Amino acid sequence: MTASEHDAPERNTARSEVSRWERDGGPEASTSGSSTLQIRSRAGSTDLDDTHHPDGPIPVWLRESSKSFHWKWVPYPLRQFARTVVWWTEGPDPPQMQKITPFFPTIQETPVRFIARYFPRPMHKAALLALFIFCWLLTFSLVLHHSASAGNIKGYGKPQPIWCGASYWASGNKCGLNGNRCRPFDNANLAFRCPANCKAVHVLSPHAVGTQEINYQPFVIGGPAENEPAQSIADYIYRADSFVCQAAIHAGVVSNQKGGCGVVKLAGTHSNFTSTPQNGIESISFDAFFPKSFSFVSDLSPDCIRDLRWPLLAVTVIFTTILSLCTASTAIFFPTVFTLLFFHVGLVSDPPSTDSDYASLSSLIIGRFLPAAFVAAVFYRYTVKPQQRDLHAYFERTILWLGGAWVGSLNNYTFDFIPIQRLTPSDLAAQPGARLALVIVVVLLLSIAIGQIYYLRLEGRLPKYLGIYAIFITFLIVCVIVPSLNLRIHHYFLALLLLPGTRLQTRPSLLYQGILVGLFINGTARWGFDSILQTTAALRGDGQLHSLLPNVTAVASTASNITFSWTLPPFAKGFDGISMLVNDVERHRWYQGEGEPEHTFYRTDHEKEYFRFAYMRGSSTADFTKAGIWEGTGEWRKMEKGPSR
Repeated sequence: MTASEHDAPERNTARSEVSRWERDGGPEASTSGSSTLQIRSRAGSTDLDDTHHPDGPIPVWLRESSKSFHWKWVPYPLRQFARTVVWWTEGPDPPQMQKITPFFPTIQETPVRFIARYFPRPMHKAALLALFIFCWLLTFSLVLHHSASAGNIKGYGKPQPIWCGASYWASGNKCGLNGNRCRPFDNANLAFRCPANCKAVHVLSPHAVGTQEINYQPFVIGGPAENEPAQSIADYIYRADSFVCQAAIHAGVVSNQKGGCGVVKLAGTHSNFTSTPQNGIESISFDAFFPKSFSFVSDLSPDCIRDLRWPLLAVTVIFTTILSLCTASTAIFFPTVFTLLFFHVGLVSDPPSTDSDYASLSSLIIGRFLPAAFVAAVFYRYTVKPQQRDLHAYFERTILWLGGAWVGSLNNYTFDFIPIQRLTPSDLAAQPGARLALVIVVVLLLSIAIGQIYYLRLEGRLPKYLGIYAIFITFLIVCVIVPSLNLRIHHYFLALLLLPGTRLQTRPSLLYQGILVGLFINGTARWGFDSILQTTAALRGDGQLHSLLPNVTAVASTASNITFSWTLPPFAKGFDGISMLVNDVERHRWYQGEGEPEHTFYRTDHEKEYFRFAYMRGSSTADFTKAGIWEGTGEWRKMEKGPSR
């Protein structure tokens, strides 16, 4: 036995001790005042920072004894803790790569083997795929065209499609003085057609109805005549600013599940709109008059094709399922499924809010598809393709990934129960149950993140992904501190943030990635790439401005007239007038230079009236005051503090 062979066990033992010292931190680093063992390299150097020593790696305790070590100012226990964390994040050696072992692999691979056997050449497979897509497109187009073009109501013609939030009256003073911009008030009919799922449309900012503030609920004011049960559909009377389709659901004219057709008839002035719960919608009461109302024509026999989103859903689900089961190539599976789901969402299940025809809608969706497809190609390259490489569990992919994609794409149905509309402090405070729901969602996301971190560590990818998400978090922090802009997390942006953590080939990752891809599809098809940084005005929409409110006083009040006076508008802030709403209809405007800042309002009957006032810039109004009440007896009840819209 040679000397080197004799020394080999000792050298291996020494290296194992070195490895243990590196992991455990070794003994305390020697100080300059202690007796130390001087070790030199073969080149005579005393620089111990080089861990790649010819005789093996240098222990941590020796490296940190070197004069060239720059982290001595950090306390030793903290350095040791940091080394432990870094060692843990690097995961096991060798890495444990995750791969799904299919349940019943013979069954799961049968459709793919069938295609490979009877269509062996790439040309055959390409022709089969083209035929498959053509069959979907033909079926989808024919059903969609039939749904859009068919229908007739005898005596009223073809019904006009309207969106779920369509109404005859605009809020505030947008209808002009005495509502002249929203005429006619009566003697007019409209044959209409409503899509399905209109009950899910809510007002997302406070709307004043008398002294009530309506928010996060359907907007339907009225119902059957007071104290008189409705004998027919024509007995339901609604205020003109009610959402027509929701009023039609409330009256039973159309179905929320399938939509439908009807004829709305303007009914002019009406008083005392009642509140009734019916067909899943509780209407709002209003105990004063309004100049414009509507009802529905009864005893119709419309030849109306109802909303066919559910038959079309079945068509697309069947085609995407067949594709998922029979396709081994991810490069074919993902782009095809993405395209089918995108157009299904944009044209059928959750189209943008518009009264346009399907040609205009198709143009809008195609315009949104092109940038969405580019982004999808990027996350396909870095998340979808690595996850599904050499994946042969086609049934499990169909159930988990494709099923998750449908859940995310249909989030207007699947996640509609979550009481969170927008992640802004004001919305979370105003919407009942929103804060609790947010806590539950955050806890759920954290538990999912812990599971993904565990698998990323096993694969040795955790340090890389910690770096990626550190960049994401830094970017979000920068967005938060940008002045004059507000960060808003949209569906598509949330999906893009979370998708990188789903590239692992595990069953939970299949489900998570499918849901996130579906959320991206729904967000971009429904809303487009809306900016994640929005001004306060854009984020507020038609909500309250939190502006100055006029100081109004009722100086005289009788049963037949009431006189108001107010302080002059703050001209330095750009205000030049006052708008007065009576029963939510603008009845008077006063501008600087038009006489004294006062007005007398007269009435011929003795019904209750609601008054609200706002400063004006030109014809645009700031926030209105809350409503003051002029009782039928002539008594004036002053408005409470605070704004309204």
